[in-house]
Amino acid sequence: MVKHIFITGGVVSSLGKGLTSAAIGMILERRGLKVSMQKLDPYINVDPGTMSPFQHGEVYVLDDGAETDLDLGHYERYTHAVLSRSSNYTTGKIYSEVIGRERRGDYLGSTVQVIPHITDAIKDAISAGVTPGSDVALTEIGGTVGDIESLPFVEAIRQFALERPREDVLFVHLTLLPFLRASGELKTKPTQQSVGKLREIGIQPDILICRTEQPMTQEMARKISMFCNVRPEAVIEERDVDFSIYQVPQMLVRSGLDRIVARHLHLPAEAETDLTDWNRMLDSMRQTTESIEIAVVGKYIELHDAYKSIYESLSHAGIKNQTRIKIRKVGAEELHAKGPALIEGVDGLLVPGGFGERGSEGKIRAIGHARETGLPFFGICLGMQCAAIEFARNVLGLKSAHTVEFAPETPHPVIHLMADQRNVHEKGGTMRLGTFPCRVRPNSLAGKLYGAELVHERHRHRFEFNNSYRAAFEQAGMQVSGVNPDRDLVEILELPSHPFFIGVQFHPEFKSRPLAPQPLFDGFIAAARDRARQRARKNDKPSQDNGPAAATPVLARPSPVAS
Repeated sequence: MVKHIFITGGVVSSLGKGLTSAAIGMILERRGLKVSMQKLDPYINVDPGTMSPFQHGEVYVLDDGAETDLDLGHYERYTHAVLSRSSNYTTGKIYSEVIGRERRGDYLGSTVQVIPHITDAIKDAISAGVTPGSDVALTEIGGTVGDIESLPFVEAIRQFALERPREDVLFVHLTLLPFLRASGELKTKPTQQSVGKLREIGIQPDILICRTEQPMTQEMARKISMFCNVRPEAVIEERDVDFSIYQVPQMLVRSGLDRIVARHLHLPAEAETDLTDWNRMLDSMRQTTESIEIAVVGKYIELHDAYKSIYESLSHAGIKNQTRIKIRKVGAEELHAKGPALIEGVDGLLVPGGFGERGSEGKIRAIGHARETGLPFFGICLGMQCAAIEFARNVLGLKSAHTVEFAPETPHPVIHLMADQRNVHEKGGTMRLGTFPCRVRPNSLAGKLYGAELVHERHRHRFEFNNSYRAAFEQAGMQVSGVNPDRDLVEILELPSHPFFIGVQFHPEFKSRPLAPQPLFDGFIAAARDRARQRARKNDKPSQDNGPAAATPVLARPSPVAS
């Protein structure tokens, strides 16, 4: 019978429950177990697909097209858990299902209430999130204990545990030990009160993981143990890491968390948690001295989580190329106003996806600078579309070229609405979502990086490259190196005459892992590192202090093309 671990959080949000949940899942996998991962979110949106990145961060897309919470990205980067739509439930999704049942007459004669109908639906969702064959299912409860929105979920997991043998369910509570600089001490009272809230509901945590900036003393651990009714060895310190989030599993194993979980759930205690390759990766990261700087020009750069998977993918490629990655976050609107001086001296340019016209001209201007100077460029989703617009305007001479998303009346719609999107009016869950095949042209840059002629990548978009302009682009030197074989949609554009210039319609950042970087990110970082080394040799000074290298500009201007 599958074992269940429930992870809750207290005191404040953004403590890192998702990261901790993923790390626990990884530790169990390294003990030879198969895990499934799930996130229950208390917000009323059915999914995060229509939420602003400023409020929610990135939307993480799964193979089956589910738009999910960004914590599912942590799950996939740390574990081999197979995630699906059942891996992320929200209050909105739960209530929609319950109301649908009520309308069908499933509850005929009953007054539909939070208990038992909503809590029963949540328990059904927990069971649905278990991948067949799993030994342990981990379920993270979003929000903070004590929030009114989280109460039905906390009540549901209390009932869930009551219906199963005690050794089949484990409660992990993540909390905060704030450090008061004025008094120079850590405070345990917020943790005590958070656990008190859980116990009022009827849940006694088995393990407390305490986030802290400063070391937790043995005396403090004993105090927390006594007041929170948790065994002393199960009070775990999770201190802020010094250089990488990938240290968290290592830290938890050193604390003995793996053995505590195994004992409580009656799992094989003699198994070892094998982190050999993970430790080797961390050692390599510590020893790396070479560094490069990548400019990310976007419209949500104020919030790190808005491009979480992109930053992590750059880090993964840096690990592979033994290079530290420094990110220069540049607002697209600011670059449009102030010009390419904001990205001078960087070793590579990445333009991510996004929605809405704001900042698009800044992205286009940055891409033009990269094309003309030989700066390695990587465009993702809207970043690829902006590259197409820039090329059409400044190489093909189509000055009014644009996307119909921002300029419906443009005479040169090089980016237009997909045919199956023309009659779509609802916003939620209606884009081209999930994994689709892409046939890659052999001997192209993409083909060399992938080492395969057919790849599968995840998508999230409504607009596409207009095939009416495909021949003109190819004639002018912009190669279509990847297409969807089923619908002949352009998936990859690249400039063979450029040191590294590639744009993709899909989101490769969702397929990158610390020990297996996504091939396009790997190639991009390798190209940026090579550029930095060339500049360093040329100028005989540290690579990060150099200006842009000279390159053969791509400035061909064939005759304008009729729309």
